[in-house]
Parts: sequence; structure tokens; C-alpha cells
Amino acid sequence: MPKGNWQEFVDPKGPTSTRINSIATPKPNQPVRVQRLKAGKGGKIVTLITGLELTALEMRSLLKKLKTNAGTGGTVKASSLELQGDQIALSLEVLRKEGYRPKQSGG
Repeated sequence: MPKGNWQEFVDPKGPTSTRINSIATPKPNQPVRVQRLKAGKGGKIVTLITGLELTALEMRSLLKKLKTNAGTGGTVKASSLELQGDQIALSLEVLRKEGYRPKQSGG
């Protein structure tokens, strides 16, 4: 007898579309920062993108575009994106094409 369409990790109410805050800030007004990190990453360099006010689905979509353009891996952590390696210039370019006004943070 089949169990039906049970999906353990899917919210029964559907995909979450709640933003971090209830009012969406226009893309050019979001304080998006792109920085290079090495501390706490086992000596490896990662590119950290913070300040994005997106839903979980939008974050994954943007991360996919960044990973495809960079040809590297990455992940969503809390409300930020991490790309493997030094991808600052590429990240700034992709974010500008998406309508954001990102700034490089750190050294």
C-alpha cells in the first residue's frame, strides 16, 4: 500500500515567502556588502554577501546565478550568501546587473 505524497522536509503550508521584514526595501536602497573572509574558514578564502532582504527562495535563486557565473560552490547562511574563493569582482558585477548597488567591504 503506497504511503501517499509524504515529504518530510517540506512545509505543508507551501514555500515560505516571508521576508526578514514585512516591507520590501527597493533593491537600490538595500545595504548590500561584499567582503572577502578567511578567518574561521580553515585558511580558505570565501566571499561573503550580506544585507540582502530576500525570501529564502529568492536567496537560493540569486546564489545559483552567482555560483553559475563564478563556476564555484556556495551556500546560504542565515541572511547572507557565501561563495568559495575570491569572487568579489564577479559578485559586484552580477549584483549590479540584478539591480542592487553593492559595495565592497573590508580590505
